[in-house]
Amino acid sequence: MSRAISTNLLNWYNQNKRTLPWRDHPDSYAVWVSEIMLQQTRVDTVIAYFERWMEKFPSIEDLAAADEQDVLNLWEGLGYYSRARNLHKAAKMLVDSSLSLRERAEGEGKDAQLPEDTKSLMKLPGIGRYTAAAISAMAFGQDAAALDGNIRRVYARVFNVEEPLGTKDAENILWELAEDILPKGKAGDYNQALMDLGSAICTPRKPICEECPIRQDCEAYQLDIQEMRPVRKTKKAVPHHVHAGAVIISDGKVLLAQRPKKGLLGGMWEFPNGRVEENPAQELASLIEGGYQVQIKVVNLLGEIDHAYTHFRVKEYVFCCELRELIRLSQKENLRWVDLKNLDDYPMGKIDRQIAQRVQTSTLCNQQNLKSDV
Repeated sequence: MSRAISTNLLNWYNQNKRTLPWRDHPDSYAVWVSEIMLQQTRVDTVIAYFERWMEKFPSIEDLAAADEQDVLNLWEGLGYYSRARNLHKAAKMLVDSSLSLRERAEGEGKDAQLPEDTKSLMKLPGIGRYTAAAISAMAFGQDAAALDGNIRRVYARVFNVEEPLGTKDAENILWELAEDILPKGKAGDYNQALMDLGSAICTPRKPICEECPIRQDCEAYQLDIQEMRPVRKTKKAVPHHVHAGAVIISDGKVLLAQRPKKGLLGGMWEFPNGRVEENPAQELASLIEGGYQVQIKVVNLLGEIDHAYTHFRVKEYVFCCELRELIRLSQKENLRWVDLKNLDDYPMGKIDRQIAQRVQTSTLCNQQNLKSDV
């Protein structure tokens, strides 16, 4: 059966494969960048980001030489910003390694290159088992089985996997299936064929089984339970947090804070904010003083912003505030006064980018328009 699946799938792929910009770039760097961007992100969203990235950083050396803030700025909007930081860090590691080789060869070294095998690839930050296999197979023609969300769904239906996705048992079963069924010498096209099949036909809901090239070998289709596969784990309730944010403008500049390098939105810029309990307006002043050592007076409500992260949701109440004391920024490296016209130069998460856009287009926070209503 495995031979029939791979043969039929590859024949279908040769006639129906998607036209994607990274498939037009045969080099391993482009494959690497695309695979990192595609983690947790839809293909349609990634395409424009990939094209801008390759124009700005066309090689590993270009990426390694870039400033982290430029890297994050270009990544803004894709989310999961640790992916960008890990790409940047890995590029530096590869360049450092190539320089060592060059020094040993007395100036006859080579350009930075990704390793070809999965074990070596997984030593680089941000590259796990799936990404290593995808790069190894697609960029270097290695016989490496890959397993992303689309492929998991296809295999769960074809082989009628009853264990819930995300469990250890399901992962063991799926990886074993992926490695057993892999056609030798054709792993790159085969893995991409599975991805395209999952995207176009074997979709999460209402799969188009009549057009599937491997439906005759699909156990779920034969049992008419394809919409019951894959089995999903019971979802936990999503926590909801309430934040309050402060827009502090003085002499045409607004105060921004840089988040810690590690953690959610690491290294990004934001308007001073924090979590509140019952009354955002009343709690904000003490919150900002405690978290940023900045004294403010809360004045106007600029607006409310809702945003869903992977594991929680946030509602942020944004207030125009007056500064109550002069800030000596030399003593606070994470704070910076920024011209309103330059806010686009500072990489931000989606909530703070929305705040920046409102600040740039609204007059509510202008000093002459501040009127206390809280």
